[in-house]
Amino acid sequence: MYCHITVIFTLYYSAMTNPSNTAPIQARTLTTRMDRSRAIKNRITSISMAVGGVSVILSIVLIFFYLAYVVYPLFLSAEMEKSASYPLPAATQGKTLHLAIEEQNRIAVRFTEQAKAIFFNIKNGDVVENIDIALPKKTNISSFTTSRIAKGFVAFGLSNGQAVFAQHKYKTRYLEEGKKIIPSLIYPLGKSPIEMDESGNHALTHIALMHDEEKATLVAYTDDNRLLLNQLIFDDELSDEEDTEEISFDSTLIEIPNIQYVTKLLIDTSQSLLYVAHNNGEVSLIEISDLNDIQVLERKRVVADGAEITKLTFLTGEISLLIGDNKGNISQWFPVQKETGLTLSHIRDFDSEHSAVTDIVTEQRRKGFAAIDDKGQLAFYHSTAHRTLLHEAISESRLNFLAVSPRANTFITEDDKQQIQLWHVDNEHPEMSWSVLWDQIWYESYPEPSYTWQSSSASNDFEPKFSLMPLAFGTLKAAFYAMLFAMPLAIMGAIYTAYFMAPKMRTYVKPTIEIMEALPTVILGFLAGLWLAPIIESHLPGVFSMLIILPAGVLLFAFAWKNLPKDIRTRVPDGWQAALLIPVLLFTGWLSMALSLPMEQFFFNGDMKMWLGDSLGLHYDQRNSLVVGIAMGVAVIPTIFSITEDAIFSVPKNLTFGSLALGATPWQTLIYVVILTASPGIFSAVMIGMGRAVGETMIVLMATGNTPVMDFSVFQGMRTLAANVAVEMPEAEVESTHYRILFLAALVLFIFTFMFNTVAEIVRQRLRKKYSSL
Repeated sequence: MYCHITVIFTLYYSAMTNPSNTAPIQARTLTTRMDRSRAIKNRITSISMAVGGVSVILSIVLIFFYLAYVVYPLFLSAEMEKSASYPLPAATQGKTLHLAIEEQNRIAVRFTEQAKAIFFNIKNGDVVENIDIALPKKTNISSFTTSRIAKGFVAFGLSNGQAVFAQHKYKTRYLEEGKKIIPSLIYPLGKSPIEMDESGNHALTHIALMHDEEKATLVAYTDDNRLLLNQLIFDDELSDEEDTEEISFDSTLIEIPNIQYVTKLLIDTSQSLLYVAHNNGEVSLIEISDLNDIQVLERKRVVADGAEITKLTFLTGEISLLIGDNKGNISQWFPVQKETGLTLSHIRDFDSEHSAVTDIVTEQRRKGFAAIDDKGQLAFYHSTAHRTLLHEAISESRLNFLAVSPRANTFITEDDKQQIQLWHVDNEHPEMSWSVLWDQIWYESYPEPSYTWQSSSASNDFEPKFSLMPLAFGTLKAAFYAMLFAMPLAIMGAIYTAYFMAPKMRTYVKPTIEIMEALPTVILGFLAGLWLAPIIESHLPGVFSMLIILPAGVLLFAFAWKNLPKDIRTRVPDGWQAALLIPVLLFTGWLSMALSLPMEQFFFNGDMKMWLGDSLGLHYDQRNSLVVGIAMGVAVIPTIFSITEDAIFSVPKNLTFGSLALGATPWQTLIYVVILTASPGIFSAVMIGMGRAVGETMIVLMATGNTPVMDFSVFQGMRTLAANVAVEMPEAEVESTHYRILFLAALVLFIFTFMFNTVAEIVRQRLRKKYSSL
């Protein structure tokens, strides 16, 4: 025991008196501490990297689901729910001629054959107001029509050959007991009837009316088979907001000959076309803009053989005709200007399970409509989307009349049993369909089907055009021209920089190009739109001649350099020869632009833009794909260059030296060894540059005309998905169809980019695996 203590004490004393003996212990302790610190740092770094990666993935997923959340309501189907049913208000006041609902879905009106306008509570049928229509004594209503239903205009044809024009209006008053709707009936053309049949002996069996602030046109068919037209030119501008006792106008009354067997009349909103339906299923199209030269443009059958027209009405905007027949079919027609003249063209049929169509009522603010039949069925449609939104049997008896509210969220029907049904409809986005987004649509007033984006207008009569095809086409077109400009310059420049350039020169060139990526794209777009575009326009021949003069100048300089004496060539260090090309490029560029005007005078008669249009049929826009390609190419070049240069420079030197040692030339080594080994990196550079070009917003926003056209010409502009969202999102009504379709465009761009990058990564991995053995 004592010996053990002595040995331990001796060792301790030796260690304390000889510090050099403790060095290994201290070193081991320090190493242990460093290892522990390094392990902690590695752990923290690993966790941080993992959290960052998961956060990025989670952010992308959340963005996707948010876009999908906003877009999802576009694909919901329409629904409706019955709210009330009650007897026909004031049923003893005569049969119904027309039903209508006011804006706030509180009051409806029923016009009757006994010249009554009966306003009633839409929820329970209680009569609110019963107004007599101002008719001459001893006359009856013999015909009825509506005009511009959003304004509430109605016209009555009378048994004495006269016509009365009226308008139902509503005023809102805020009283102590709450809001109150006060209905009224006014006479914009005065209470005095308008003469149609001067003899006063023949009833007007059918009538049509259209008017604006300057004139009105009335057309009527009499019981003795005459078609009469009366045009009223107002002395003072007409106001739809005032009730007028008398109004002064000049009247021109004429008879249109050889038109018989009339069942329905319609006048378009411009008062230049008259549509006449006949009892044999045909419709006559008559030009009435010039009363001295009225022409029947054509007479065409618009229903199937054996079918009869039961309903003819205008779609909102008074351009398209909706035609229903006794077989339950509904079709859309509108006039189209062709080489042979104006012709009534069949546009589309709507899927129908109807029996005989009894009424068709159009929505007042959208291109939708509803139809009822004699079997108690109701259906909602949208014309542009070519969709059947709802189709249900809502009554066991024949439905005679239908009224849809201005907001299209409420409707009422009247059936054979004199019952009124009140329904509420949830139909927020009827304009949406696959065909609207991706197919050609035949829009009103267009000569043929087309891909068109035009989302808004100042008028409710406008037909929204939500085709994403021009935007997707514009996105790919902009990316194509940008990559066409950027890829050769970036990749070839990266190859030279990494493989041939002197290391010292590379330290200047590579950072200079990479710092270009920091340039704000809004600045590039600003310069492209306001500086580059006018220069290209004024020097168009010079821009294209540069494609020939600049390469020719470089080749000529290279040839001259090769033939210089060796002692001169060796004065330039190896790898610095590229610097000598800078003045050559500047000179050839200047020469191209200097020769632009002489070439334009000599080859293109002084105006290349006009020559392009006359000779090649190419229209030149100042802000076009050429400008976008150059500007966006400048933005993309640093990305492609940097990644490509890193990939080539990172190729192991032993592969290069081995190839050269085996007798391959530097060019052979570059093509068959270096580029193949670096191909995954080069491919990644191209794909990342492509993704940058596809998602670019500010350059295409500022450097193009933002015209959503499908024309691949380099002289035409475009509109991209990203630019469209940036332009229209601030103006879109939140949660509207337009708003959600803009989010859909963003979702399409998101999915396209995701799929594109996924495919690119798969290809990159295969290239990496294939050439990793070199």
